[in-house]
Amino acid sequence: MHKNVEVAIIGAGTAGLYALSQVKKKTDDFVIINSGPYGTTCARVGCMPSKSLIHIAKTYHDRDEFEKSGIANGEALKVSIPKVLQRVREHRDFLTEHNVKSVERYGDKVIDGKAEFIDSNTLRVGEMTISAKKIIVATGSTPVLDAAWEDFREHILTTDEIFEQEDLPESLGVLGLGVIGLELGQAFARLGIKVTAVQSKEFIGGLSDPEINAIMVEACQKDFDMLFGERATLSKVGEKIKITSGEREVLVDKVLVSVGRKPNLEALKLENLGIKLDKKGMPAFDRNTMQIEELPIFLTGDATADCPLQHEAADEGRIAGYNAVHTLRKFRRKTPLSIVFSDPQIAFVGVDYQEIKDNPEVVIGSFDFSKQQRAMLMNTNKGLAKLFVQKSDGKLLGAQMAVPEGEHLAHHLAWAIEQGLCVHDMLELPFYHLTLEEGLFMMLLACSKKIDVKKEGVLELSFLDK
Repeated sequence: MHKNVEVAIIGAGTAGLYALSQVKKKTDDFVIINSGPYGTTCARVGCMPSKSLIHIAKTYHDRDEFEKSGIANGEALKVSIPKVLQRVREHRDFLTEHNVKSVERYGDKVIDGKAEFIDSNTLRVGEMTISAKKIIVATGSTPVLDAAWEDFREHILTTDEIFEQEDLPESLGVLGLGVIGLELGQAFARLGIKVTAVQSKEFIGGLSDPEINAIMVEACQKDFDMLFGERATLSKVGEKIKITSGEREVLVDKVLVSVGRKPNLEALKLENLGIKLDKKGMPAFDRNTMQIEELPIFLTGDATADCPLQHEAADEGRIAGYNAVHTLRKFRRKTPLSIVFSDPQIAFVGVDYQEIKDNPEVVIGSFDFSKQQRAMLMNTNKGLAKLFVQKSDGKLLGAQMAVPEGEHLAHHLAWAIEQGLCVHDMLELPFYHLTLEEGLFMMLLACSKKIDVKKEGVLELSFLDK
């Protein structure tokens, strides 16, 4: 069977569906090719179920503060892991329902199966061939697993499986303390599971500032054990898994592997496109157009291995979808914004600390949230935030932080950077008392003392006739 279409979209996740939203504005002549369950990675196994779990874990963990606040018998509270996981799935299923229906409503335009390239305009899906003027690749990614673990695979969990468990054992190992390992490791530990995490790198949660990282490590060590410095090896001992990291060993019931995800590109047979692939099998593409070289093919979402975040995948899908049905245009990418929903929350905005740490033209303003008044009242006064500012004119460049509810400060700063604001612009904005945003005010104030441009009049106010 053969089919001709204007646009073929491979993958019905976030990037694919946002690409479709643009394609539909110009044509109904498209197909969606999808292998596996409908619903985005974010909704099924990523940000949505993990945030449900984190919220439940925090609620239970807060019982430790009850007595100080005059609330009795907090220690008598119990948690049921099976019921927690059931509740997480209920949240997950409700949130994925819309994604699933948004695909199913396209009927015979949806083709189930794995696609592979015959050439740059032709795909094979099972016994079907599809010719398309433009092709969008939005195949997502898969957790990285070591083939050496295959003999005890039943003891290994990934984020694709963790939320499907009916129950969890008393002890859990976590390999990798990036975003996923840190979020889930801390949440499970706060629900009473004995967690031991192994991180081969010095930094956790994607942090690059050593001072912020040290504070974050100290905070997390109150919740679970952490082994640093050596890559872990796993072996089966009876009905348990032995984790070996350097000279340290620990026995756990199961291991959550969170060492990264790899793009789902192998099955596509990209070698049939006659283009150069790097050592990881990745093609070169333009992140402002999402086009692969000069081909009528666009690579989007987690399949790019570039910035595996839901909002980035959505934008990449929009760019690819637009360019698939219009004359090719370059799009400006938004200010980088990334958040880790640990406690305290880690957030990154704009340029990274590593890019500016030795640059004399950049000043850094920091604020210690252990002294922040609202955070103290909320019993969350821990963490450190740093703001990066251009010395010559006070223009905001970026920030890195591990602070209570950092997601909100990070958004404020991302929006400010996107608007090209400087320190003085920000200080003239209203800051309500008592709020966590006053911590942002203190960072801005610290930067104002270091930049070359000094403001006439009142630092926090502007003249009517300026």
